Amino acid sequence: MEEYQFSQGKNLRCGYTTGSCATAAAKAAATMLLTGERVEVIRIDTPKGITLDLEPLEVERGSNYVSCAIRKDSGDDPDDTNGVLVYAKVEKINRLEQNDDELSGKEACIEICGGIGIGKVTKPGLSCQMGGPAINPTPRKMITSELTKVIQQNNYQGALRVTISIPAGVEIAKKTFNPRLGIVGGLSVLGTSGIVEPMSEKALVETMYVELNSQKAKGNKNLLVFFGNYGEDFTRDVLQLDISDRVTCSNFVGELLDYAVFCGFETLLLIGHAGKLAKLAQGVMNTHSKYADCRTEVFALQAMFHGASKEVGQEIYNCLTTDEVSKILQRENIFTPVMQEVTKKIDFYMQHRVHGKIKTGALMFSNVYGILGKTKDADQLVSLHKREVKEIEVE
Repeated sequence: MEEYQFSQGKNLRCGYTTGSCATAAAKAAATMLLTGERVEVIRIDTPKGITLDLEPLEVERGSNYVSCAIRKDSGDDPDDTNGVLVYAKVEKINRLEQNDDELSGKEACIEICGGIGIGKVTKPGLSCQMGGPAINPTPRKMITSELTKVIQQNNYQGALRVTISIPAGVEIAKKTFNPRLGIVGGLSVLGTSGIVEPMSEKALVETMYVELNSQKAKGNKNLLVFFGNYGEDFTRDVLQLDISDRVTCSNFVGELLDYAVFCGFETLLLIGHAGKLAKLAQGVMNTHSKYADCRTEVFALQAMFHGASKEVGQEIYNCLTTDEVSKILQRENIFTPVMQEVTKKIDFYMQHRVHGKIKTGALMFSNVYGILGKTKDADQLVSLHKREVKEIEVE
């Protein structure tokens, strides 16, 4: 793939997701099955708006099926799945054994299954149906959309079963947090845009430094920081703050705090989803899942400190998402004290990192439950950015 993303004087090559690979393999196999002709290159559209032309490999034909593979290319992004083969077997069937309630019309004649190396979902709370294959909603929609085109172009009146496989995924999955999340036996087929954008840690940290330098050059003393898009959307739409001077830290909270001290900023407000921010309550300053996943541990511990039974603590510990945690805390009537303690720990570790040289604050939210908790100085720092909005409006 020859799509690049420029960062700090470097052109970093983009790649494509396992979801795009599965889609391309499925479309190529379906095309060969319904036309009887060999496909040398298959074209798919991605949600990102980038068109991919990919080469089907290891083509196998049967009396009523075709199987082929697409090789994953992660570009310059470090990824354990780079280079693996993602297979799709497409076969003609008389009728579907299962239907997706979201599909209708011609789309309802496509069944998507998981084969070897595709994880099975064994716990609730994920975006995939429990008991089914870990093929996320966007890849499912991509596969359905592209196969619907093939069906229509060839006036096919029957149904198709698509089985996605990643044989190498059986071993690769053991290196991930999938087993902890309740995904067993393989990988998840992922991707919300179809494209892998380079995530070089050095480039991301340097980009953050540039953003901080820019804010310093503008004379801004009060930083407003987000992990990514979720925080930006929540702050703009729900809190209604001006986010035009925002800084994005990705997962690098430690580097953010260190450089903010170095630059001489006076305040720093970090607004983040509980899935990221809760990790700070354990002193974890790089929130990427490959370094730590201690979200539920801190909530389980605090819940038991506030009177929850060992069984409830275990239930919280086993949760897959912080939204599930919040639901249990509310059920047990300990939501407020637990969140207060968690945010106290977040405040402690942020202040410990900056040695008290900057006033820091954090606001933790959920897309389902709204604001979950705030550190002691968070409201004061939020008000600074509210005043900035008023000043802009007056001007």
